[in-house]
Amino acid sequence: MINKIHYLVVICTVLCISSSVWAKWKPADGPLMTRWSKDVSPSNAHPEYPRPQMVREDWVNLNGLWDYAITARDAEQPEKFDGEILVPFPCESALSGVMKPVGKEKRLWYRRTFKISRKWKEKRVLLHFGAVDWDTTVWVNGKELGNHKGGYDAFTFDITDMLKKSGSQEIVLSVWDPTNDGSQPRGKQVKKPGGIMYTAVTGIWQTVWLEPVPQSHIRSIKIEPDVDENRFWLTVDVAGQPKKYVVHGEVMLPPDKDGYRGVSGRWDYPGKRFFLSLPGSRKPRLWSPDSPYLYDLRIALHEKKDRTSLGGRKVDEVRSYCGLRKISLGKDESGINRLFLNNKSLFQYGPLDQGWWPDGLYTAPTDEALRYDIEVLKKIGCNMLRKHVKIEPQRLYYWCDKLGLMVWQDMASGNNKGDEAREQFELELKRLVENFYNHPCIIMWVPFNEGWGQHDTPRYSELVKEWDPTRLVNEASGWANKESGDVHDIHSYPGPAAPPNEEKRVAVLGEFGGLGLPVKGHTWQAEKNWGYRSYETREQLTDAYVALLGRLRPLIGSGLSAAVYTQTTDVEVEVNGYMTYDRAMIKADAKKMAEAARKLYLPPPIIKTVVPTSERRGIEWSYTTSKPKDGWEKPGFDESSWKKGQGGFGTKGTPGSVVRTEWKSSDIWLQRSFELKDKKFGQLHLNIHHDEDAEVYINGVPAAEVSGFTGSYVQVPINAAARKALKAGRNCLAVHCHQTGGGQYIDVGLADVVEQPAK
Repeated sequence: MINKIHYLVVICTVLCISSSVWAKWKPADGPLMTRWSKDVSPSNAHPEYPRPQMVREDWVNLNGLWDYAITARDAEQPEKFDGEILVPFPCESALSGVMKPVGKEKRLWYRRTFKISRKWKEKRVLLHFGAVDWDTTVWVNGKELGNHKGGYDAFTFDITDMLKKSGSQEIVLSVWDPTNDGSQPRGKQVKKPGGIMYTAVTGIWQTVWLEPVPQSHIRSIKIEPDVDENRFWLTVDVAGQPKKYVVHGEVMLPPDKDGYRGVSGRWDYPGKRFFLSLPGSRKPRLWSPDSPYLYDLRIALHEKKDRTSLGGRKVDEVRSYCGLRKISLGKDESGINRLFLNNKSLFQYGPLDQGWWPDGLYTAPTDEALRYDIEVLKKIGCNMLRKHVKIEPQRLYYWCDKLGLMVWQDMASGNNKGDEAREQFELELKRLVENFYNHPCIIMWVPFNEGWGQHDTPRYSELVKEWDPTRLVNEASGWANKESGDVHDIHSYPGPAAPPNEEKRVAVLGEFGGLGLPVKGHTWQAEKNWGYRSYETREQLTDAYVALLGRLRPLIGSGLSAAVYTQTTDVEVEVNGYMTYDRAMIKADAKKMAEAARKLYLPPPIIKTVVPTSERRGIEWSYTTSKPKDGWEKPGFDESSWKKGQGGFGTKGTPGSVVRTEWKSSDIWLQRSFELKDKKFGQLHLNIHHDEDAEVYINGVPAAEVSGFTGSYVQVPINAAARKALKAGRNCLAVHCHQTGGGQYIDVGLADVVEQPAK
């Protein structure tokens, strides 16, 4: 494994920023900073090698201080610049040193100089941008190189023919970004942040770097793991004159019993798909969250000579890594569709990960900060994250690969209004799949979130599957279900809830939770912060979190295959993170969080119906919409004047409802009797779909009180007093539901959750 992908800048390259200027630089006075901000300076702004799956030894990092100017959108290139900006931090961030908005009426300009090593004289020189948001034009030495549109994907220019023979070279960029005034993919960036939308970013937000390459060189590699056949498929794309060359790939094998590693290698042609086998004499090491083994990989380009020998002169070489893993769907012993990793069922749990930082906004202050987030998620028991409407630098996925965290990768959302915007969306979606194809951590692509810009959903599901048949496709996380892709994904706050089981797709909960706790001194603003449900103490939050995760177990038994909790950290005015926005503390008890999460990975419990709901067959209840006399919830109450009707009760169109009796008033009271042969149960739960608040009684004893709405049937534990009140023979189930606005629905049953022994 590549233990350290951090290379020193070529010593002979002269960076045109003096130490005296560096000494003057300081970050802007932001509302909240992380502890890593003190480690940021012009001399070490993200110094790590930015492309960990295609590493060359020789490169130059252009991060650091650049000149910047903000002008009118239509202005010419400025002669005088406004000051200095620290790349790669976006203009609006504190760590850029600028912290100024730009907007659609303005244009952001960058300029810097550099020198080229004499050792690069016979090389092609590539200028790489990790990401620039959004519409970028580049000049070198006064000559326009080209334009790139897209705020999340890397792009490269060959600047060789633009370079002067000696002396200082100049790069100039102009960047225009309309943010939410445009229809382009932008995620959660808005001009006026608030609620679930955040501060806009503009300009360079990932590493800028130079790389010398031979006239003909390796342009890209594609790695496809094949668990069933114990091999990796490789495709090597070569720039220049590929027909004159052959490629050699080799993978370093795990140590045998004597500690010998060895390699598996093969020669083939550029552009041709070939495989590297893992010998049957050695047990292959699979990649998983519990054991994220990575194979070292080396790809070399040789002059064509004799494929039966080592070939001719080696002209180029890159180092990489790969993980042997398989993601698929399969049926469990009960015939329920589940998510499978490496041909075994595995429940997936982790956070909605926004990827925002108080000091760097879109850009983490340091690589160590990126790693820290992943380490915390592992510590509290997560095995996945959903990267939410943002695409990260390659380094983030490297840490997920190395530390073992599965990733559902969202496409950055946009309005997608009009043909041009939709063409751009499709282009950027394809780039996403191509650019991050090799990361074993990524196991699912998510083209849309909650209907934001959603269009042509089945077509996109098919397209993404065509581009990448090795991964799963989640057509749209949240709603606007078009019955395509591999999963049916719903959101439920605070939840949890689950969509119904299907024959071909798995049921997942793409968002739930959002339990809030503001921590004084660690918030973006002092007041008016929010969560989907708020608490006042660490202990209250811990208890609520553990109880919430406990409510996932019955859903898992019924068919739920994954759950995504909102969210990794607080973000601006949202205070519903595992951690504070500045990552200074984990807000709940980490040990108890991990214990609760580990229970999710146990074998699914068996769910036994004790009292059926009306989800599949209408059950008769007595009901009234007028407030009844005291004692209405107790056995023996005379409800003969009440009406009779089949559940569920509500208004048609309420999400997830099965309405058989219409209920439109603010309140409804229900009662029915049921028979029990005995009272021996494992973990008795309500099976309830409520919209909105409901109180449930068993034999006159309060069993549970729920608030808000669910959107589907969920299991809620009943309390000890209500369990004790049950008896063999006839029992009474009574419900009061209160509605304030919107859709409304109530239906209740009882289910027993029987845990199975760990295998």
